[in-house]
Parts: sequence; C-alpha cells; structure tokens
Amino acid sequence: MEPLVGVRMVTRCAGFVIVGDTVTVVDAEVPVDIDQPIKVIADDTWKLQIGERPPAYAVLYQRCADYVRENRIGLAVVKGSALPTGAAKLGHLTSAELRGVVMAALASACGVKILSKAVISRTYGDRKVDEYLRDDEFWKEHTEGGKLRKTSREAAMLIVASRN
Repeated sequence: MEPLVGVRMVTRCAGFVIVGDTVTVVDAEVPVDIDQPIKVIADDTWKLQIGERPPAYAVLYQRCADYVRENRIGLAVVKGSALPTGAAKLGHLTSAELRGVVMAALASACGVKILSKAVISRTYGDRKVDEYLRDDEFWKEHTEGGKLRKTSREAAMLIVASRN
C-alpha cells in the first residue's frame, strides 16, 4: 500500500499553565499513534511584564498569538480554573484574568481545549494527576526529545491527557 501523500503523522500541540503572572509553555509534536511518546520541542516560562496590567496583557496576548501562529501549533491545551478552597484571594483572580488573556490569544490562532486537573484525574489512567507529575518513569515513557523541566510536567500532562 502506498503511503498517503500530505497526511501528517504528527500534530503540533502546546500545553499552557498559568499561575499568578507566569505562563508555563510546553510545545510538543504529538504522534497520531497514542502509544508513541510526545516529542518535546520547547519548554519555556513567560512572565507578565512589570508595570500596568492592561499594556502587559496586550504584550503577552501578542506573544501567545505569535508563538502559536509562527510554530504552527494545531491545538493549545490550557489548564482550567479550579475551585478555590475557602474564599477566593486576589492571586486567584489575577491568575484568572491572565488565563483569559492567554486563552483569547490562543483562540485567535489555533484550536483551544481547556482541561482541569480534576477532569484529567477522572478520565486519564487510574491515578491522580499529582501522582503522574511525580513519576519519573511515566515521563521517560511518555516523552522524548528536548529537556522537560519537572516544573513543566503539568503543562506536558495537558498534552498527554488530551490525546484520550
């Protein structure tokens, strides 16, 4: 049988975790075969610039949109909000603002999927997300390519879990 010309065997996907004024980004090639590991292309952290928030949001919006457009990201997976335990604090609200900016920027240039840790824990495998994040063997089996920082595993988990 002849190989299909023009059929991509991998998709470019990026995971985004927003905490406070920081965006953790993992960019990976995702094979169609879910038994193959994802290939980490980049692992980066973007900080919101210091100063007034609206202009800083505009800069980060443009950075996100440009990144997914220039790198031909087909799908961006964003860590969704979680219910705060107790009263919502200012940090939760500012993280939510920045998450909205990032999601809007991503949606302007590619598909966007939102996944929460709770949903991943219910739908992926048989363990809680935090257990996967600590499991070095899991990451050796499910990733290859560039170096993945332990602090970026949550963003990579979004990509891995979105394959299901």
